[in-house]
Amino acid sequence: MIGSIIGDIVGSIYEFTPNNIKTKEFELFDKECFFTDDSVMTLAIAKCFAHYDTITDYEEFKKTLVKVMHEEGRKYPDCGYGGRFLMWILRNKREPYNSFGNGSAMRVSSVGWYAKSLEETELIAKTTAEVSHNHPEGIKGAVATAGAVFLARTGST
Repeated sequence: MIGSIIGDIVGSIYEFTPNNIKTKEFELFDKECFFTDDSVMTLAIAKCFAHYDTITDYEEFKKTLVKVMHEEGRKYPDCGYGGRFLMWILRNKREPYNSFGNGSAMRVSSVGWYAKSLEETELIAKTTAEVSHNHPEGIKGAVATAGAVFLARTGST
């Protein structure tokens, strides 16, 4: 999770610019770097886990997650959300909007630390994606990313 936030901040100056770089030779923390929506939502998901020792009711978990995402997201409305996601936050929408973007994968790293098995990781990742990015491709991205974090954490090859 910390690595994903660092990556978000380091890459922030290249996200919305035609000046993308294709080298490993660059300053990591340029004075223009900033946190983005991906860091905010990563922390929102991690914060949601503070409410649960074990998730047993996934519908209730979704409600809590949406509430926390809206609360945290509204604190930082200008940090780079996509237009539809920003409207989802600001208008207090509770229903997903079929996004297939990469936001669900960008925010899911804490799932790989919270879950106790790969199966649980995949289920929780799917659940965190479904609240907004309920298109199958959005869900696949979240599941793959969280699964990779879980496998790395548990020493898999």
